[in-house]
Amino acid sequence: MTLKNKSVMVTGANRGIGQALVEEALRQSAKRVYAGTRQPLVHSDSRVIPVTLDVTDRAQIRHAVESVESLDILINNAGVALYDDLTDPAVLEQHLAVNLFGTHAMALAFLPLLTRSHGAIVNVLSVAALAALPVIPAYSISKAAAFSLTQSLRALVAARGVSVHAVLTGPVDTEMSREFEVPKASPASVAQGIFDGVANGEQDIFPDPMSASMAENWRGSAVKAVELQFATLVAARPAAA
Repeated sequence: MTLKNKSVMVTGANRGIGQALVEEALRQSAKRVYAGTRQPLVHSDSRVIPVTLDVTDRAQIRHAVESVESLDILINNAGVALYDDLTDPAVLEQHLAVNLFGTHAMALAFLPLLTRSHGAIVNVLSVAALAALPVIPAYSISKAAAFSLTQSLRALVAARGVSVHAVLTGPVDTEMSREFEVPKASPASVAQGIFDGVANGEQDIFPDPMSASMAENWRGSAVKAVELQFATLVAARPAAA
């Protein structure tokens, strides 16, 4: 799937990877880019349609669906990442509300439009979904759960012609990772890597140098093989009465 003349929805579009995804979609000649943000957004390109959107607010999600004429790619990028030590359950609940349940709600809400276009759902996750980063454990837990959600959706909606992609990023130079003194990829390069992965039909996208070093081992791993084997059970299950 290329972006030319396609419609894209990006959540968390006001900064970091989300902002870079909007600009990359425009650069690749997208017809329309719906930019979901919690605060009002102004953009100089008329192809960008600002959408007030908090992914934890079901009413705002419904309104967003009503404002979209057609959609080819939904990018669930909105997220939260806070330092914690798992002593406060409210912090874990906050991460799950945005990173898991927000992603789930957006995917279900826009699935009819994506089914019509045989489109794609792209969930921006993290390598912390595969191995917890203990300084932000609530974030890691929520991203691991969102990865399982992504794998499940991938199998469940394949028959509708909708592809589901997991983006497993390493450190990216955004506000979320500013405190980490490690080499970081630029948001622009990660955005390009994400769209390249979608265009190439990659189920699991590793869009930066750190995560890309894991890609070959992951794709040939026993865990990935089990995921693919489990996915066949969806087609084999008996129809509901």
